Amino acid sequence: MPRLSVLGAAGTVTGSKYLIEHRGLRVLVDCGLFQGLKSLRLMNWAAPPVDPRSLDAVILTHAHLDHSGYLPALVRDGFAGPVWCTHATSELCGLLLPDSGHLQEEDAEYANRKGFSKHHPALPLYTEEDARRALKRLRTVRFGEDLPLGQGAAARLTHAGHILGASSVRLALDGASVLFSGDLGRYDDLLMRDPADPPAADTLVIESTYGDRLHAGDDPSEALAAIVRRTVARGGTVLMPAFAVGRAQLLLHVIARLKARDAIPDVPVFLNSPMAVDTTELYRRFPKGHRLDDTELQAMATVATMVRDVEASKALVRSRFPSIVISASGMATGGRVLHHLKALGPDARNAIVLAGYQAAGTRGADLQAGRRTLRIHGADHEIRAEVATLHGLSAHADADDLLRWARAMPAAPRRVLVTHGEPAAAQALAARLHEALGWRTEVPAMGDTTDLA
Repeated sequence: MPRLSVLGAAGTVTGSKYLIEHRGLRVLVDCGLFQGLKSLRLMNWAAPPVDPRSLDAVILTHAHLDHSGYLPALVRDGFAGPVWCTHATSELCGLLLPDSGHLQEEDAEYANRKGFSKHHPALPLYTEEDARRALKRLRTVRFGEDLPLGQGAAARLTHAGHILGASSVRLALDGASVLFSGDLGRYDDLLMRDPADPPAADTLVIESTYGDRLHAGDDPSEALAAIVRRTVARGGTVLMPAFAVGRAQLLLHVIARLKARDAIPDVPVFLNSPMAVDTTELYRRFPKGHRLDDTELQAMATVATMVRDVEASKALVRSRFPSIVISASGMATGGRVLHHLKALGPDARNAIVLAGYQAAGTRGADLQAGRRTLRIHGADHEIRAEVATLHGLSAHADADDLLRWARAMPAAPRRVLVTHGEPAAAQALAARLHEALGWRTEVPAMGDTTDLA
């Protein structure tokens, strides 16, 4: 009898992992890092919930680290099977995973040098070399192509919007079927195409990141323009923490459009994230994955000065002139944006613009909640800069989008598992799917196992 075990993304939006067992076959759908609260991050260091050596395959819905970022540890600890994903997801993992390993090594080295870690010595969860070994396990599959897994099981990926290469995954297991939504994109998004209609399945596992809310109807471009104008008028810099994959490119697109119609002052724009620079170039290689035409692609790629090397990044951190700086990570959990926060946060002339979901326990969530002191690199840093949240630029489907996508299923699933959301969001979406569609819904806990027959 096929079984599904929820090994992550239950009660939280991170750590996505689902184990499918069928006739001795063991497949992991997603292999993500836990992020945010310390209690969640510590779960990355615990013994894996499934023996990596026992797994036959991994299928990735997309490349974001909360869905792919545990792969280097899985491979290091013995997984030797294929990791199936779309071509664009493979390319993005080639950027994200080594960068993740490098940052963890860098953070551990910095902690040891400064002496602020409680661990002696501080160690990375995995290294850049671990990540590069994991990349050798990647195998690509096209949207709509049947992927035989053995033991009467097969998988098929469909377009999910969200970011380049993102997919929903349907597994057929003899007479049973289960559909994982993955992270769904928005309808009528500025950057990405609409998610494809979902196929039929007995069991639906659906994300609920925004399951209890709707995106603002106001034009986020106008809100950003107003922030930039008033910040530049007082001689400040606009700092925008942004995910290197997806959010950074959307912000560049919006800024390019604002500049083209003189809606903001013609101040310099900097993209200070090597990975975001490389990701921006990928949009040319996968034109079917987004909405931009050649002219818009060119504008997005040239509106900012791309900052790659460390010395140029340090010089930018030291600079004090009106500008717009986009830097990863999007929730200010690590990366170069932390150095910008330390440099720009204490000056009231500057602005910090949060553009997207900020998970509990992250510095981004602290800023959003009004906290005026941030702990960065073992020291407290005062925040006097204006802090603004830019609504409407999320790459995630909101509650209406999720319902619209679910309603497009050809037939009602027999059961729905609502995951990948904070508890309130997951419960709200479960209730709405039940009330609007009459579906049987439940919100599983971490470690729950259910029969799929």
